[in-house]
Amino acid sequence: MFSMQSGNTIPLFPLGLVLMPQIPLPLHIFEERYKLMIGECLAEGTEFGIVYYNATDIQTAGCTAKILKVIKRYDDGRLDILTQGQRRFLIKEIYDNKAYLEARITYFDDDELSNSNCQDLADKGIALLKQFTSFLESPAEYDFIAEMDFKSVSFLIAGCEGFSHDEKQSFLEMTSTGERLKKSIEALEKNIERMKITSEIHKIIGGNGNIKRGSAPD
Repeated sequence: MFSMQSGNTIPLFPLGLVLMPQIPLPLHIFEERYKLMIGECLAEGTEFGIVYYNATDIQTAGCTAKILKVIKRYDDGRLDILTQGQRRFLIKEIYDNKAYLEARITYFDDDELSNSNCQDLADKGIALLKQFTSFLESPAEYDFIAEMDFKSVSFLIAGCEGFSHDEKQSFLEMTSTGERLKKSIEALEKNIERMKITSEIHKIIGGNGNIKRGSAPD
């Protein structure tokens, strides 16, 4: 898989996360090779590719990140930056002739939208996403939803904190907006049900004394 660089290449940043298009991602850059990479991207105004690395394998599909702004520069060269997901890509080859990895890639996108049920799915997904965030200590705000198209909404739902990296990777690789909406909504519903059950258990244990410390429930 490793060879000399040729064709359409981008810098590659393997991370233990999955980036979705249009979703913001703050990053703390501290390794020397990535200080170099980010410095070059800033100087040239170019994107870099984020791809999920599970400590064993680098996935073949990822998403480019655009640097929106440098939040903070440290004296030792470290950086806090805000990025945003842009375009999805497939890795064709990986090159290791620089301090950081590069990849020859091809971009891909969703097929033409043909699912007439997307409006209902998007509305349901947003309602579920708001319900999910209500369980969190710092609920997110989604006031800008009205301006988003179906594909953007599908990525917003697919990037939900409650999903595993593998689930997010599967959503990222889908090329049907309708299918991504449907599958991510199904997964989100299951997530919310688990959170409801957990919340009820915590209320019972910590709230009304129905279950005494040190004793098992009947």
